[in-house]
Amino acid sequence: MERERVGQPGFDRIVEALVHRMYDASAHVEVVNGRGGDDGIDIKVTNGSRMRIFQLKYYLDGFPTASFKGRRKSIKGSFARATKHRPWEWILVAPSTLTTAERKFVTSLAAGQSVRIQVWDRAQLDGLMATHADLDQLYETAKVYRQERALLMGGTRDVRARVAALGRQVDGLDDHWTVDFARQGETVVHTLRGKHPRAHQVSPVEISLTGNGPLAPELAKAVRRSLGFGLPEEVVLPRGAVESLTVSGPEWLSASHQDVEVPWRPAEMAPGAETEVEVVFLDGRQVTASYPGTLRHLGRGNIGRSVDVELAGGCMQLMIPDHADAPASLRFTFSLEGLEPAAALRLLRIHQRIVAGGAFHVRARAGVISGGDLPAKPEAARKEAAELRRYLEDLEVVQRHCEQYFPIPAELAPVDRITLRAARLLIDGHCVISPFMPSARFILNGQDSPVLRALLSGEPHAVRVECEEFAITLAGRRLDLGPVLFFHPRVTADDAQQALAALDSGHGDGQVVTVRPANKEHFRLQLQSATTRDEPVPAPLALPGFPEPR
Repeated sequence: MERERVGQPGFDRIVEALVHRMYDASAHVEVVNGRGGDDGIDIKVTNGSRMRIFQLKYYLDGFPTASFKGRRKSIKGSFARATKHRPWEWILVAPSTLTTAERKFVTSLAAGQSVRIQVWDRAQLDGLMATHADLDQLYETAKVYRQERALLMGGTRDVRARVAALGRQVDGLDDHWTVDFARQGETVVHTLRGKHPRAHQVSPVEISLTGNGPLAPELAKAVRRSLGFGLPEEVVLPRGAVESLTVSGPEWLSASHQDVEVPWRPAEMAPGAETEVEVVFLDGRQVTASYPGTLRHLGRGNIGRSVDVELAGGCMQLMIPDHADAPASLRFTFSLEGLEPAAALRLLRIHQRIVAGGAFHVRARAGVISGGDLPAKPEAARKEAAELRRYLEDLEVVQRHCEQYFPIPAELAPVDRITLRAARLLIDGHCVISPFMPSARFILNGQDSPVLRALLSGEPHAVRVECEEFAITLAGRRLDLGPVLFFHPRVTADDAQQALAALDSGHGDGQVVTVRPANKEHFRLQLQSATTRDEPVPAPLALPGFPEPR
């Protein structure tokens, strides 16, 4: 085969095909598109930890020192860039027969390097092509019949050219409609497209579907939303659900089809339509809340119309039946995953407005687009939303106080929820009863005092301890709340007689004393910055399902 007639694109395609043929069964072959700089790699073959790098140089006359001096510099540069990837083997591929000096120049590049070097020159390529003769015959046939493009000799450029030419032929079938097409595996997908905005009026196209038995419940709901109200969600009717699809319109397009899968998606909004809106909640005529959003879609189906609004982090879909007696419905979907509490609270407040029921409007500058009255959700749903909001508010206050901001934890253990609630109350200046402090331990330093002996007398006494650092752990983070005071007005000591005896004998240093609030109560906590002269009244934790600590 005379590779002079092939040209560089054909030469590259031959070598790429050869490498795939030789290594595909045992390694991963990757052909690098060099438009953005190949970084010293034309083809990369990876087998476990070993990497081969192929460098293709279309030098028909080799790279002698007497002429083409830039070629050796180019080869040397390609090798240097390739060694940055630490290949096991580097292979230079050229369509010429190398001289001894040229071959020596290539192999000398490995001096001081651990990489192996090979050369595929014309002789090597002829041998490989003889082994894989079908590849050589393919390119020769293309040259003989001048059908390089028919066999896609030019690669993706030829693919684009052929597809574009076929598209122009399809465009000529009709003045109002055309068909876009795409290949997905063995399937060819046709998409009907109007050539102008009035195509559906000038040349109507009607699509009729005949179903085959009842749809699965979730698919039936999706069909109602998309076909019934025109919401912009794709619905795929599988082959088993469609008995036939009939297209009526221009003669070239009209046909009846069986055994088809039908994806359906309503048309997009017209370009230039107003998209800035706000969702307004009302009490009579008074606005109780409003949230800015983006109008994504206004739709119409065979049951009614729809409005689709995007709100930061969520999506609101309103379906309004044409029948006046049928109730409207609203679906609000959102995810709190990855959000900080402040952002999540905004979404949750919208959700609470919806579950509470009442009047709302979707407004644009030109006026009200749609609206209605929402029925209140069951009490259980409203309580669940309220409790989630309290949790997010607690987390937001604690993060702001500690100046540590992080996404909402994916899971929260009951003990962490109690700790978080207590921390929020402390930050708000309240006194709280800690359910986790039924006792406290002190280590005596050996010094005696009347106050200490009164505590060890067996009678309840008040205890106040100032702690200069108090922190909680949440979501793997240590959150320092600041100096805290823990106290209780009636505390008794365990093993008081043993401690008194140690003091009397002068061995009190190191003695451990455990004190407990009377009547199985717990210690109180309050931030030192919030303390007053008056004895504080503990604030309840008010957590559903958790008894208040004493």
